[in-house]
Amino acid sequence: MLKVLFSSTPERWESYREVLPAKLAAAGVEAEVSLTHAAEEVDYIVLAPGGPIADFAPFTKARAVMCLWAGVENVVANETLTQPLTRMVDTGLRDGMVEWVAGHVLRHHLGIDAHIANPDQCWDPVAPPLARDRPVTILGIGELGAACGQALARLGFPVTGWSRSPKDIPGLTCHHGFEGLRAALAGARIVVLLVPLTPETENLMNAATLALPAPGAVLLNPGRGALIDDDALLEALDTGQIGHATLDTFRIEPLPADHPFWSDPKVTVTPHIASETRPDTASEVIAENIRRAEAGEPLLYLVDRARGY
Repeated sequence: MLKVLFSSTPERWESYREVLPAKLAAAGVEAEVSLTHAAEEVDYIVLAPGGPIADFAPFTKARAVMCLWAGVENVVANETLTQPLTRMVDTGLRDGMVEWVAGHVLRHHLGIDAHIANPDQCWDPVAPPLARDRPVTILGIGELGAACGQALARLGFPVTGWSRSPKDIPGLTCHHGFEGLRAALAGARIVVLLVPLTPETENLMNAATLALPAPGAVLLNPGRGALIDDDALLEALDTGQIGHATLDTFRIEPLPADHPFWSDPKVTVTPHIASETRPDTASEVIAENIRRAEAGEPLLYLVDRARGY
């Protein structure tokens, strides 16, 4: 029987304790899943945020490490991790991100905040523009970004996507490479950040790139906190170049109480809730990948170590 190590906190394990073994069994995989397998006995590692493993060298038998998160920047450079590494792509993670992005795009597009908090009882009957007149740019059009872009396109928004390499996604105007970044950002009214965090994308939104969208544009970051130069964003908010920033991820989490994002009226902080890995759908992906590995089939969502995602 296979030994699967669930490397996470006991609290997270409780939500997977029953569902992951059940999904493995449904996939025809006989496995014992535990928090406490001896390293030399482990066949597969399921890696979740906050897990205790920093050194993968003792896991000499392990044939793959399967991350429960879409982002793998905290583990991909670990020199002791020599096994194949997979990232999480599942329907729950995708659908949750689409809902968060679409919800906040519509919130800003419709100007809903002004009606929720209106202490002066202002009566200003000016309708918002139609979606077709509000260009949206999504930086990062992988599994999550493409799904968000297509959902917004179905609502009528003109959506431009940007990625590292060329892509052709129905409903989106696609640019690629750092030479295409300027074209993707130029004139955008809403910008959504969903690129992976790599050395090349850290501080992707800096003083120069924040100057490219239309004046007063909205910035949404459900991706990674370090994609943004915080000081440059605060300056762009002060000048009005960026009209509002809704941020779900930060360089330090929880966001420190004295961070200026908390007190800036042009910033909305959400506590890293844009999307969550759901045990039911994530366990199906893990079970399928272990089945594939045992059958000698290619793993799903294998991480390219050179690219970092």
